[in-house]
Amino acid sequence: MEPINLEELREFVGARVEVSVHDQQGGDQAPAINKKLEKIEYCPDHTHIRFYFDRFNFIAVPLASDMAHSETLFSASDTESGLTYTFRLI
Repeated sequence: MEPINLEELREFVGARVEVSVHDQQGGDQAPAINKKLEKIEYCPDHTHIRFYFDRFNFIAVPLASDMAHSETLFSASDTESGLTYTFRLI
């Protein structure tokens, strides 16, 4: 895995994605959701990348996360929080 590069994720903007967030501890897991990804940008203090589903709702992924990226999948693991964020094109 490597650090997140915002430019590599531009192809996901405007696409429908399945989003899931998993806890590495194996506790209760939220179900995956299907949403259109409206925009991706850095948060004001440049500690996270925000994945917006509309003008107000977003998921923030820490920049310090390790990522895996392919043409159809983006996954980021944050070792500090123990969360893994996955965005899969649908």
